[in-house]
Amino acid sequence: MSDENWDIAPPPFNAESTLLALKRFIRDQHALTERNDGWTLGGNVVLKLSVDGATVKAQLAKRPASMPEWDSFTLKSAPDSRKLQDEIKRRLLRWKGEE
Repeated sequence: MSDENWDIAPPPFNAESTLLALKRFIRDQHALTERNDGWTLGGNVVLKLSVDGATVKAQLAKRPASMPEWDSFTLKSAPDSRKLQDEIKRRLLRWKGEE
């Protein structure tokens, strides 16, 4: 086995394609409805996504409400995107259990 160094850089982060992938992921959950100002659950906006330069900004409600408290996320890499997807899944399960 050789002692070569395998310094392989991850692919550059593309905010636009990450936003599209997140929207596809959310549609696949079949729980949220896309509206012009964000994603709603039962008429309440629970998720907002936007591109801010080279990052994706996300606001996720702590719980569905007409004026929710927001948790903010800044996505700068693919692992950040996966963490947000996991958090969305967890909250959807919790919100469905509270109904």
